[in-house]
Amino acid sequence: VQLQASGGGLVQPGGSLRLSCAASGFALDYHAIGWYRQAPGKEREWLSCLSTSDAMTYYTDSVKGRFTISRDNAKNTVFLQMNSPNPEDTAIYYCARDSHRECIGTNDYWGQGTLVTVSS
Repeated sequence: VQLQASGGGLVQPGGSLRLSCAASGFALDYHAIGWYRQAPGKEREWLSCLSTSDAMTYYTDSVKGRFTISRDNAKNTVFLQMNSPNPEDTAIYYCARDSHRECIGTNDYWGQGTLVTVSS
């Protein structure tokens, strides 16, 4: 089982960026996937989750309306579309597999992280 996070980089405030979490060794149909981030000097923060049992999506308030989680079953990949980022979104972003199909937070595998820097 592996999760490969990618797509990070430098983005200007108000721009857009799409992060990818490519899954291998398992099918997304059987596990919820969540996105997290950790900014320098701060604790890891949960951002969003996509449940596979009912296709429900969940977001923390700070990204609701700006970030969108989605998945492509054919590519076995989950995405996090980041719109209108601001400097406070600068962090290392991680994806994680939930051991359940619902977003419970019982994560058993993590991606390696991808750095997002929001700056002009």
